[in-house]
Amino acid sequence: MRLGLAALACFFSFVWLSECAPPTCYSRALGLSKEVMSLLDKIHTYHRTIKCAKILPTIFLDVHNSCVTTKLRDFLYVVLNHPDQYCRERPRMVLLKRKVQNLHTIITRVCYRDLVFFTDDCEAIDTGHSSPHYAEDRLQLLQEER
Repeated sequence: MRLGLAALACFFSFVWLSECAPPTCYSRALGLSKEVMSLLDKIHTYHRTIKCAKILPTIFLDVHNSCVTTKLRDFLYVVLNHPDQYCRERPRMVLLKRKVQNLHTIITRVCYRDLVFFTDDCEAIDTGHSSPHYAEDRLQLLQEER
């Protein structure tokens, strides 16, 4: 009886461990970009950081957009050089700075050439609205279908 319970416990522990896969570059970049966006939303709504958020540029992170590296670099520059000392010392602003630095490092150094960029729409990172850009062969197919 005890041997059966031990075998059953061992089996379930292996099943549980098999579901825990180590994070890949892509999953870490995707998760960190969601964390940054969530933190930015909190900074824009929290009463102590609303005035700090007014100077921050709007950014909608998409790790599939090739413009994310330059926009992150520019955003990080603004966060690091915030003109208000009070804002630079706020815990949420410090956390934002750390997360944006980590995301920029992951995208540009750690996962360099591992990430695949599907779009090159810099306007989508600023506005949050992606406009489809068709290649010439796709555009020609669209015109022929009409």
